[in-house]
Amino acid sequence: MNNIYQNILQSKENQEKRLAILLDPDKIDWNSLENLIQKINQSPATHIFIGGSQVFSNKIDELITTIKQNCNLPIVLFPGNPSQISNKADGILFLSLISGRNPDFLIEHHVKAATILKKSNLEIIPTGYILIDGNNETAVAKISQTKPMLIENPEAILATAQAGAMLGKKLIYLEAGSGAKNPVPTKIITLISQNIEIPLIVGGGIVTLKGIQKAYDAGADIVVIGTAFENDTNFFNHD
Repeated sequence: MNNIYQNILQSKENQEKRLAILLDPDKIDWNSLENLIQKINQSPATHIFIGGSQVFSNKIDELITTIKQNCNLPIVLFPGNPSQISNKADGILFLSLISGRNPDFLIEHHVKAATILKKSNLEIIPTGYILIDGNNETAVAKISQTKPMLIENPEAILATAQAGAMLGKKLIYLEAGSGAKNPVPTKIITLISQNIEIPLIVGGGIVTLKGIQKAYDAGADIVVIGTAFENDTNFFNHD
């Protein structure tokens, strides 16, 4: 599986929206994995993201291998740290938490991962990761020891996204956090999407199909669904 990023760019150019399902290896029920994969195949998903802020599972390779045996979607790592890297995947979002000032998440984890990634076949996609206040403390905020950006200061969020693009990030990811009470506001999505040229990913706190559509309409190129699908694998069957 190659050219994941080129396909995302082409989709953006064609105004085709993309949907990623985020799977946390620690939350996988291995007894129902076959059913989970079947539900993904029946969904409108175009990508599978795998990872989390903190993952303890040592079965990431096995998980990806099993999914690939039954699903043709590109599998992209969404790692909280280098221990989550698996060469079984197709690509990796090389996440830099540009909304925070913790050097570990700005560059240190990347330095530790560089040697591993250099030897891998993974497509590496530099991604500017921006944590937005979702009205509750998320795992990302706790583990990274950074504060989310306030929605009351959209200019700062925009400047951060633009700085990420200027630094050479290929994607900007607006994240309200796993299980966030509130998703990223549509006005923030629109502001960012209209003022950067690279594709925009939006995730966190989106719990309905209408929520996905609102994010698309606001300008998101890719929407990520994690907790809502974990809690209900029939999520995409609801009206």
